[in-house]
Amino acid sequence: MLSPQKFYFSSAKNYQHILLNQIAKRKYGDLKEKDKVFTNLHGKLGWDFKSAIKRGDWSNTKNIIEKGKKHIIDEIKASGLRGRGGAGFPTGVKWSFMPQNSEKPSYLIINADEGEPGTCKDREIMRNDPQKLLEGCLLAGYAMNCKAAYIYIRGEFQEVRKRVEEAIKQAYEKGKLGKNACNTGYDFDVRIHSGAGAYVCGEETALIESLEGKPGKPRLKPPYPPQHGLWGNPTNVNNVETISSCPEILRRGSSWYNSLGRKNNHGTKIFSISGHVNRQCVIEEEMSIPLKKLIEKHAGGVRGGWENLLAIIPGGSSTSLIPRQQCEEVLMDYDSLSQVKSSFGTGAIIVMDKSTDVVKAIARLSKFYHHESCGQCVPCREGTAYLDKIMHRILDGVAKLEEIDMLLEITQSMKGTTICALAEAAALPIEGLLRHFRDEVEKKIRK
Repeated sequence: MLSPQKFYFSSAKNYQHILLNQIAKRKYGDLKEKDKVFTNLHGKLGWDFKSAIKRGDWSNTKNIIEKGKKHIIDEIKASGLRGRGGAGFPTGVKWSFMPQNSEKPSYLIINADEGEPGTCKDREIMRNDPQKLLEGCLLAGYAMNCKAAYIYIRGEFQEVRKRVEEAIKQAYEKGKLGKNACNTGYDFDVRIHSGAGAYVCGEETALIESLEGKPGKPRLKPPYPPQHGLWGNPTNVNNVETISSCPEILRRGSSWYNSLGRKNNHGTKIFSISGHVNRQCVIEEEMSIPLKKLIEKHAGGVRGGWENLLAIIPGGSSTSLIPRQQCEEVLMDYDSLSQVKSSFGTGAIIVMDKSTDVVKAIARLSKFYHHESCGQCVPCREGTAYLDKIMHRILDGVAKLEEIDMLLEITQSMKGTTICALAEAAALPIEGLLRHFRDEVEKKIRK
C-alpha cells in the first residue's frame, strides 16, 4: 500500500515518479499452490471425472446457479477477469452484452482453435483439466441464458479432441450436463466442432462462419455476435482459459481473484515459454510478474545466461518484440507491456538469444501472416504480400535502404483499415523489429 504520510511535491512529474517507484517495489509472481486455478495443468494427476471431483471441480455448482444470472455476471465483473485469448476485454462486461429475454436461442462458443504461434496453453487445459472447461461452460451458459455451447477446437488437436469428448461423455453420465444439469432445472448441451487449421478463425466472426460450414472469413461489424451470431442468434465467443477460470472465481469469490496482480491486471495467467531457455514450459503464475523473474523462476533462465538474451516476443507472434534492456524491467501484464509499445496478447513468451538472426525470424513471421490472410480485405491481402516480399528481399541481399521506410509506410496503412486484426498482427512484428533492430536490417542490405 502507498504510504499515508503527506508529502510536498514540487510538480506533478515528481509525484508521478515517486508513485511509480512505490508501485515498482510491490512484488508479484510468488503464486502459492492454494491460489492456483489449474491444479492439474501438467497432468500429474488424473484427468478423468473422478479425479476432477477430488480436486474440487463441480463443487457447489448448483448453489452458484441458484444465486442467479445477475450474481454470476456481477462476480465475474468484480473479479477483473479479462479475456485470455489475446484481446483482454473484460469478461463480465462481454457477458452482459447478451440479451436475457431473446425469443431466439442463444449460444456460447468456446474458441479452442489456438492458432497463435508460440501459444500452447489451451490444449494443456483440455488435455489435463477438461472438467474445469465444461463446468465453466455450464456456468457461463446459464448466466447468458444460452441453450448450448460449441467447443471449436483446432483440427490438428486430435488427441486433445478425444480427451474432451470423453470428458463430455462423463459429465453427461454424472448429470452435470444435458437435461436438468446439476439438478437445477436448466437444460444445457455441449458439442465439439473441429476447425480446419486456419489462423484467421481465431477471430470470433470468422470462427462463427466456419462453424456454420462456410469459409472462415470475418464478418463486417455491426451487427456484433451478441445480436447476430451463430445462425443469426445471440452468441458469445470466449477463450478456453477464460471460461475455465470462472468456476473457481465463483466458488472462492471475486475479492480473492482481484487480490492477485496489479489494478486492471488481476488474477492468474497461464504462460507458455518457448525458444532459447533452459527449460521450455507452460506454467500458471500471478499476473504482473516481472518478465525476467518469470523466465528465471520457471524456465531455468536464458540459454547461456541473461546477458546472452537478444530479445523477447512477450505475447505470441502478433506482438512486438522487446530488447533485453526492456525485458529486465517490464511486468507481464497489459499496462506494463503497453508502455514499452508491445502487448500482452496470449502470454506466449518467445525467447531469442544472441545466436538468433532477428531479421530472419521476423521475416518468417511475415511469411506466416501472408499465408494465413483470408484475402477479403485489400490492405491485408496486399499488405501481407508486400511485407513478406520486402523482408525476403532483405534476406536475399537485393533490397535497397529506402525499402525500410517503405515497410513502415505499409504497416501504417494496414492498421485499423481491415475487418479483423490479422493485418495489424502482421504489422506489429515488423514495427518492433525496425524500432529496436533497424541497424541489423540496414547491415543486411549493405552487405
